[in-house]
Amino acid sequence: MSVLYDRWLFVIYLSCVQKYSFMLKQQKIFFDFLRFCIGSAKEIPDSLKEADWKELYCIAQKQALLGVLFHGIQRLAKELVPEQKLLMQWMVMAEQIRKQNVRLFLDSVKVCKNFENKGFANCILKGQGNALLYPDPYMRTPGDIDIYLSGGRRKIMKYVDQVCPNQVMRYHHVDFPVMKTAIEVHFTPSYMFCPIHNRRMQKWFEEVMGEQCNHRVSLPDGYGEIHVPQVSFNVIYILSHLYRHIFTEGIGLRQLLDYYLVLVKWHTDLTNLTDSNKSFPQMTQINTDLDTLRHELKYLGLWKFAQAVMYVLHEVFGLSEDWMIAPMDEREGRFLLDEIMRGGNFGQYDDRMGSKVGESKIHRYFRMNLRNLRFVKHYPTEALSEPLFRTWFAVWKKIHGIK
Repeated sequence: MSVLYDRWLFVIYLSCVQKYSFMLKQQKIFFDFLRFCIGSAKEIPDSLKEADWKELYCIAQKQALLGVLFHGIQRLAKELVPEQKLLMQWMVMAEQIRKQNVRLFLDSVKVCKNFENKGFANCILKGQGNALLYPDPYMRTPGDIDIYLSGGRRKIMKYVDQVCPNQVMRYHHVDFPVMKTAIEVHFTPSYMFCPIHNRRMQKWFEEVMGEQCNHRVSLPDGYGEIHVPQVSFNVIYILSHLYRHIFTEGIGLRQLLDYYLVLVKWHTDLTNLTDSNKSFPQMTQINTDLDTLRHELKYLGLWKFAQAVMYVLHEVFGLSEDWMIAPMDEREGRFLLDEIMRGGNFGQYDDRMGSKVGESKIHRYFRMNLRNLRFVKHYPTEALSEPLFRTWFAVWKKIHGIK
């Protein structure tokens, strides 16, 4: 009986090892192909011949990258593409993503014009502004519209209450449900949980947001114009946004791809600027700007996280070390990449702490506290500040009679 039990355990162990090995191999193939899809690798990877396309589809779906991979599939030879049924399913999903982007582009123009007419200078955060950085602006899986308004929390909430009464106010935004597309109106672009770093970040936002609301860009196919932040702003802002989401919902590869493309654009702009100024050597000018950026990252408490992100961008998207804003930290990067691959887009697939469906506020409070214990070792300042921040803000709203 004991021998049979041992054999049974060995079979289960061997099956788990084989499954894990298969998943790692397909994940590596996924990364190889993803680089080809976004243009960081010019040649079709040889590893694609061993691809399990159903597994690649599942990874892409989990990470909200179906449209990105389909962009690459369209450039493959017939003998390399997925089988017909899966290919048609993928094509349908890519077309849905394209239509969603069309709607988001049009709605972004409407929302910007509406607030501009009401006297609010504004700019679209992330979203369709980031889509413009992709090889095809219609391949990015879109979400909602995040729009920053000038004027401050009190003025913005007064207007929102007139149009959409009884909306729940968060620290940095409030929902504005006036159309099918979800809209979040931001008083400030983002925040940190540590009060010292948050004070510094809010001061930085106050100094630079005026410029962002004056940066107008044209959307593809004549859909109109919107204001979006400058890429130099996004290098810090999107990194801070990713950092905060680590402690709330989680982040996926789509969010990291956004940031990779921001860094590529930032480096390209710096190179072009330097090429037009022949009095400065190219790398000297870039390093000067890089030194300033690194100082700001350390001042805002983002330095350690930036090092982990650089490792992920290198491993997944092939970011060159010459283009990095911080040296890679392999240990922290491996931990972050594991979190990303487990949780998927915004942590929707992370079931380690149980189901989130129908949970009460109390249950969510304790679930979040337990969840973030694993981050204390890696990012102690933010991880320990997060529950204190949530408690403080809840009490602050109660005192001021805010919903």
